[in-house]
Amino acid sequence: MPQCEMCGTEEASLTTTKVEGAELELCSSCTDFGTEVRDESTSSGGGKYSTSSSTGKSSSSSGSSGSSGSGSSGGSTRPRDMFDDMDEIATDYDEVIRDARESRGLSQEELADQLNEKASLIRKLERGDTLPTDEVQRKLERALDVSLVEGQSADDADWETDDPGTMTLGDVVKRKD
Repeated sequence: MPQCEMCGTEEASLTTTKVEGAELELCSSCTDFGTEVRDESTSSGGGKYSTSSSTGKSSSSSGSSGSSGSGSSGGSTRPRDMFDDMDEIATDYDEVIRDARESRGLSQEELADQLNEKASLIRKLERGDTLPTDEVQRKLERALDVSLVEGQSADDADWETDDPGTMTLGDVVKRKD
């Protein structure tokens, strides 16, 4: 029996609902949190959201995905995009840069000269006011012998599972009550 992707309730039929920009398969009590997504075949023309890219087209053209689709259309894999290949910058990148610079006895101006960048950029990076571009990130990592990429944390490991039906939004969302 399919599970609601928000609360985990098992229900015979789930409704595809758009919540905060994400399409989820939700039970009848959770559909109030979003807008129901209608299939093009059931709606008479321009509905609020189009679901053509997430229904028939992707599942019929990707025969190598290996998914056993015995349930709803929510089991299809999403297409890869440019963000899948990008590394996430560490949340404490500003402290990492400052600590590495200070441990080498360099001033902000000296580090900027070494990197052929402006000292104001180094100040902004160390305050956390701006994120480094890919080029500046590589320069900093080489010059200071540090990594500014977010390592896989224990929280990330919780998301990795062989069974796609074990985690729901209800398992990870922290409510503000």
